[in-house]
Amino acid sequence: MVSQFISPDKVRLLGKIDFDFPEGIHAIGRLDNHSEGLLILTTNKKVTRLLFQGEVPHKRTYLVRVKNVVSPESLEQLRAGVTIKVKGGLDYTTPPCEIHIVDAPANLPDHQRELRSFIAHTWLTITLYEGKFHQVRKMVQAVRHPCKRLIRLSIEDLELGDLPSGCVKELDEDEFFNLLKIKNRD
Repeated sequence: MVSQFISPDKVRLLGKIDFDFPEGIHAIGRLDNHSEGLLILTTNKKVTRLLFQGEVPHKRTYLVRVKNVVSPESLEQLRAGVTIKVKGGLDYTTPPCEIHIVDAPANLPDHQRELRSFIAHTWLTITLYEGKFHQVRKMVQAVRHPCKRLIRLSIEDLELGDLPSGCVKELDEDEFFNLLKIKNRD
């Protein structure tokens, strides 16, 4: 599904989720239709500015399955920063990030592609403090490891946890702002 409520394209939309969304709700830090995981929905128009356009960067952590076995050298390249193409075809060198090889998660639902476990792959966690368009996918591709699955696990201390796909969890506004490490005032 795509992280929007209306689209001219024939795609699954957020409005198809069995939840009574309040008027004026919108997605923040959207996910593309090839990604999954934590998505913030709010009616507070200040959250985008406070979270993604403020002076203090906010971390985002992703679980990523890539093709082939990632070498220590490729890990170091990713940690130090790699050059990717961004909007307008410009070269951009990503800032340093946290990256670790992790075991395959046991609690994820199987996808048909993942049933082919004999195909070499690596699971990574990647923590960034920015998010250029498709940045994680472009980063792993830059070191010749195409992204096969991308799941946003957290934004600051707001975590996906064991929330099932397509489900909504409401938070108290104070808790919401506290977990995101932003202040709810100008």
